[in-house]
Amino acid sequence: MPRLPDIALTALAPAIWGCSYLAITLSLPPDHALGIAALRALPAGLLLLLFVRRLPRAEWVIKLVILGALNFTVFWSLLNIAAYRLPGGIAATVGAIQPLFVIALARLALSDRIRSRQVIAGLMGLTGVALLVLTSQARIDAVGVLAGLGGAAAMAAGSVLTRRWQFPVSPLTLTAWQLTAGGVLLVPLALLAEGGLPPINALTLGGLAWLALPGAALTYWVWFRGLALIGPARATLLGFLSPMTAACLGWAVLGQSLSATQIGGMLVVLASLWLSQTSPPPGTRVSSAETEL
Repeated sequence: MPRLPDIALTALAPAIWGCSYLAITLSLPPDHALGIAALRALPAGLLLLLFVRRLPRAEWVIKLVILGALNFTVFWSLLNIAAYRLPGGIAATVGAIQPLFVIALARLALSDRIRSRQVIAGLMGLTGVALLVLTSQARIDAVGVLAGLGGAAAMAAGSVLTRRWQFPVSPLTLTAWQLTAGGVLLVPLALLAEGGLPPINALTLGGLAWLALPGAALTYWVWFRGLALIGPARATLLGFLSPMTAACLGWAVLGQSLSATQIGGMLVVLASLWLSQTSPPPGTRVSSAETEL
């Protein structure tokens, strides 16, 4: 069983990510999804590279480009599109399917067992997020939904491959390499698709600073560390904390109300987190209480 401090530190990443929808929609222009992702990834990656002062070996570069593309280039671009085209509740609910993608991919790529407790926890968390964030006024946008599903699939694949391709370096060094690779890929895409990077003013700079430093450099160091120590399926199930954190911040900071249904959704999310983090780790014997699917 993973240590509680490792689980708690990994949970810090999705808790901080819970602020990303607010930062994107309140402080960043809506027509520069790729440019914003580039200005989030590349400065954070270069800053970490200056700190770790280590470059990857030549034989690692292709794998790092793939990981940077999945975890940052594709994921952040599609996340921004989903955040702009969908209400926050719909975007969060679509993204909450990611743990189920990870469970399936971990079976294929890592030969991890698909455990009934993890699948049930994933379905419970998805239900809890829906109760927490969906409203009767929520509007469905097909492009936004596809972007959300694509982003969830990209990060799921990136998380599983990060665990499969274990590099003999620290999680901080791995974070620096992946952020830089993802940022380098994003810059030409932003220039071609959007005609340039977004204009920078004080509000935009503040939003980007939040997304790049605590929202990327810190959280992805924590996240890659968690993938190595507690596994992709268990780590990704902690992602349900992201929409729950966003809802709590809306109540505490913005004075938004919480209905009985939303509170019930939070309780379902918490129950799913307990179920997912108390299940046996991959490789342990499956008992009658823990069924392998």
